[in-house]
Amino acid sequence: MHFLSPILESYLADNTQAEPSLLQELTRETHLKVIQPRMLTGHFQGRVLSLLSKLMNPTYILEIGTYTGYSALCLAEGLQKNGQLHTIDVNAELEQIQRSFFDRSDYGSQIIQHVGNALDIIPKMDMTFDLIFIDAEKKQYDKYLEAVLPKTKSGSVILSDNVLWSGKVVEPLNPKDVTTKVLLDYNKKLSEHPLLETVLLPIRDGLTLSRVK
Repeated sequence: MHFLSPILESYLADNTQAEPSLLQELTRETHLKVIQPRMLTGHFQGRVLSLLSKLMNPTYILEIGTYTGYSALCLAEGLQKNGQLHTIDVNAELEQIQRSFFDRSDYGSQIIQHVGNALDIIPKMDMTFDLIFIDAEKKQYDKYLEAVLPKTKSGSVILSDNVLWSGKVVEPLNPKDVTTKVLLDYNKKLSEHPLLETVLLPIRDGLTLSRVK
């Protein structure tokens, strides 16, 4: 499902700051060498992530779901000079392409990669995150949320990606569609959570911003 017409989507991109050349190159390489390039964050949403990070100027960022590293590079643009971005992905095969582009950016030394199950890794992290981006296995979103909340403080922001799930969240639910049901419950939980202030934005495939009270 397209939430906006292709013409309007093109207009939005044309009137948004251009993506850095390194990210343009990463986009090309992802399409050439990696399966499911549709998972790439992309120009428009990438600039949204970059600007949100710059507005917050976080010291610590956590990303769950690295893929080829596009969103991590966007989020890193707002890091404080002494800040760190920790990014977790279960796919070890992508680690090299991630690192090669991280090291070519201005933030290579500030981006720390973790390979494995985020639910095992997060509890061992001894830091409080200012900004968190959840963009991994959708069926685990609720567990990711519960894992990261103890690592936040008042004013921390949690971003959740793909929460509109190609429009399936507003279509009749197929009883066999577990992922959509999980996201329906997750979206409701975020909107009603006593510790969060939440707004769901129709950016790309849906991006939720939740602020910790």
